[in-house]
Amino acid sequence: MTTKPALAFACAHMTDERLYAHQIAALQSAYDCRVFVFREHDSMAGMAQQVLSVMPQRFTWIGLSLGGYVAFEAIRCALPRLERLVLIDTTAVADHPARRQGRQKDIATVQQGGIDALIPELPSRWLLPEHVKDGALNELMFDMARSVGAVGQFNQQTAMLGRPDSHADLAKVRVPTLFMCGRQDPMTPLADHEAMAACVPGSQLTVIEGCGHLSTIEQPQAVTAELMQWLRTNS
Repeated sequence: MTTKPALAFACAHMTDERLYAHQIAALQSAYDCRVFVFREHDSMAGMAQQVLSVMPQRFTWIGLSLGGYVAFEAIRCALPRLERLVLIDTTAVADHPARRQGRQKDIATVQQGGIDALIPELPSRWLLPEHVKDGALNELMFDMARSVGAVGQFNQQTAMLGRPDSHADLAKVRVPTLFMCGRQDPMTPLADHEAMAACVPGSQLTVIEGCGHLSTIEQPQAVTAELMQWLRTNS
């Protein structure tokens, strides 16, 4: 029996398996799709090992935002295991002081008021303004955040506070690499993706139009189509 190529989908901050539901529905017949939600570990190293410990020896890493940050750790510790790399709405830039202060503020908000004290802020931070008005999309974000929970939120933020700049690590990558970004991503802008793509020879940069930070659920059809085409081309 032929073994399906393995894809590891690494979730973003405050999201769960539903972040990639559309993509996995389209890909699961041809690929071994596994999704990783990061709740238990408070370091990038721990999160990377969560993925590496259960994936085959060679596999494709697909990561959005936090899932991309964890991919950089995998590059540092297990580069030969990465067959292909897909980085979506993420950045190799380490946190600047204002971003670090924002993370500490979010930790304090949840510690004081629980996860429901923070989640109403998330749509306007991450989504295209017109998508902020989408009630179903908002409810999906709220449900995913509750699924991650207060402990998961604390661990994720703690891990992100400790992450380094990763451009030099990206420059070591020599496997097929796709960068994908929402045109209007307010958190990890297009310029960050252009800088990352410049580090990886032969990489592809795809821009998703009419889209903010959570491309896979804001423009699921467009992301799935681009991902399927790229995987076929780089099989």
